[in-house]
This record gives sequence, structure tokens and C-alpha cells, in this order.
Amino acid sequence: MPLALLALAVGAFGIGTTEFVMMGLLPEVADDLHISIPSAGHLVSAYALGVVIGAPLLAAVTARMSRRTVLIALMGLFVVGNALSAFAPGNDSLLAARFLSGLPHGAFFGVGAVVATSMVAPERKARSVSLMFLGLTVANIAGVPVATLMGQHLGWRATFLGVSVIGLAAIASLALLIPHDHTRAPSTGLRGELAALRSLPVWLALGTTVAGFGALFAAYSYVTPMLTASAGFAEGSVTLLLALFGVGATAGNLLGGRLADHSLRGTLFGGLASLGVVLLLFPALMRAEWSAAVAVTLLGMAAFITGSPLQLMVMEKASAAPSLASSANQAAFNLANAGGAWIGGLALAAGFGATSPALAGAALAVLGLGVASVAYAVDRRRVTPSAGRVVTSHLPEGSGALHH
Repeated sequence: MPLALLALAVGAFGIGTTEFVMMGLLPEVADDLHISIPSAGHLVSAYALGVVIGAPLLAAVTARMSRRTVLIALMGLFVVGNALSAFAPGNDSLLAARFLSGLPHGAFFGVGAVVATSMVAPERKARSVSLMFLGLTVANIAGVPVATLMGQHLGWRATFLGVSVIGLAAIASLALLIPHDHTRAPSTGLRGELAALRSLPVWLALGTTVAGFGALFAAYSYVTPMLTASAGFAEGSVTLLLALFGVGATAGNLLGGRLADHSLRGTLFGGLASLGVVLLLFPALMRAEWSAAVAVTLLGMAAFITGSPLQLMVMEKASAAPSLASSANQAAFNLANAGGAWIGGLALAAGFGATSPALAGAALAVLGLGVASVAYAVDRRRVTPSAGRVVTSHLPEGSGALHH
């Protein structure tokens, strides 16, 4: 694997840290700005809104630019957004800065995935994407806990200054390690990128992402009350348990990348099925501390097995112009975050118990399997007969996709 993937992972580490650290700093921010905790919670939503809007918008605007230049510019915007967050004088300006920080998130992962796969052999594409995502999962193990402790002891503004420094390190890494010859401007331009979104298989792939990761966030958004109310953990132990989720996510991400290079579709179906089973078992596993710790780890592993396959599938379905579709997949991840949390909250508000969001997540995992099955059926109907056999259209040999 090329060393240039390290540069993408450093950027992903910074993005993952700033995305999730705000959840742990809400009390400090609320106290400093003299606002309520629910009002401070809007800062999480502002970042997510920036991701959803910025992912397709920035990918479309930069369609004619060198991808290497785009990645560096996106990290520059990331640094500016986090620096403005650190110096925001009030809640309104912090909301704007958090929205700005979220704008480059989706486009960075989308364009980064295209660059990562362009630097490796076809049979290693999924692994290259998983190594870029490694920065995101490691952020949950190390970046978020350290940044949270920094904010609690040095003030929340110091956290965002620290994240800005990570962004600067990412810019230096991208400039030094990303080769020019793999990142020339794509020939399709904006018109070709937009045309990719008219494809039914692309939308089915995006729908699988929304349902599959919606299953994760339906449960994960409420994992703290599950661990405290059902498993009996003290609130001070939750941070360590969330690090276990990051360990599981890191292992699942690496495993999913390796397996997807052998069977993209098989890994996707297996990951979604595993996620559904883990979520179904959550109410039973949350009855004891040791089994609850296992459940949190397995949740991260099962969910992130599907991360690389989903990203690669979207890119292959839009193989002529993958940047916009790949970035749109990152917007789909964040829609899954918001939608999954909402559905899990409905189950909790209905009085079905502390572990009911996990069962709602299991239903979403089944929905994801259903959408993936429809996508598979559509692919089978779009194949081209040739010389007495059937081959899948537009998928490169050795890509890890399912061939017939």
C-alpha cells in the first residue's frame, strides 16, 4: 500500500475528531456561552448539516480541478472552520463555524476514496479505502477521548485549536505524499459527475448506506443510557466503553476492506446480516457488564465491516464519474446518523425500554438488506449476454465485485 494513504488517514483522523468531540464538550460549551444543553446540541446538528450540503456541492464545484489540489483546499477549509470555532465570541458565530467545519467533510472522504483507489491495483481497492477510513475509526479510540480531556482541562476552545493543528499536519502530508500523476483533473467535468446521479444502481447503493448505517446510529445514539440503565455501568465508565466501540470499528473496517476485495457483495450482505443479529441480541447482552462491553465492541465491528464495501460500490456504479457519487455517499452516512437517531428516539419515547433503540436498529438493518437485495436484482437484469455467458457491466476485473 502506498505511503500516500497515510496522508488521507491523517485528514480522516482530524475530521473524525472534530465531528464527535462536540458531543463530549456540550456541558463546557453551554456553561461558557451561557446557553442550555439542548441549545448547545444544535452545534452537532450544524456540523451534520454542513456535511450533507457540502459533500455534493463542493464535489460538483471542484469537478474540473486536480484531485490533489481539491484535497489540500478542503483541509484548508477544515482548518479555517475549526480555528473560527476556537475564537467564536458567541453561540451564533460558533454555529456558523461548526457548519463551515462540516462543509469539507463529505467531499474529502469522497474525493479521497477516488484518489486512494487510483493508487493501488484493482484487487486492493477496498483495502485502500479502509486504510483511509482507518483515521476515522482511530479518532474514536484516541482522538476524541484526548480532545475531550483537553477541552475539560484547558477549555473547549483549546480543543478546536488542537484540531486545527491536526488539519495543518494533514495539509503538509497531502502536499508531500500525494503524487501528481494519480490525481490529474477528471475529464468528465460537472456534467458527467451529475449524470452519474441519474443511475438507479447509484441511488440503490446510497439507500443501502442510509438504511445500514441508520441501523447503527439508532442504537449508538442511545448507547449511554443503555449502558447505565440496563447494564449498570457508572457514567464515568462510558468513555472507556465508547473506546471499545472504536476498537471494534477499527477491526471491522480493516476486515471489511480485506474481505470486500474478494467479494464486495458478499461482504456487504454478511456485514448487514451481522449488524442485524448483534442489534437483536442487544437487550440480552445489556443485562450484565461484561456482555454489554462485548456488545458495544461487536456493534462497532459489524457496522464498519460495511463501510468500505458501500463506498466502493457507489464508486463502481458511477465508475465514469465517481467523485460526486462518492461524496454523496458521505452525505448519506450523515443522513443515516440523523435519521437513525430519530427512529431510535421514537422507540425510546414510546416507552419500549432503554434497549428498544437497538431493536429499531435491527429493523433498519433488515431494511438495508432488502435494499441491497433489490440492487443485486437490478444488477442481474442489467447484465449483458456475451458468447454464451453473462458478465457484469462496467465493473473492472479484479475489483472484488461479484462476477457471474
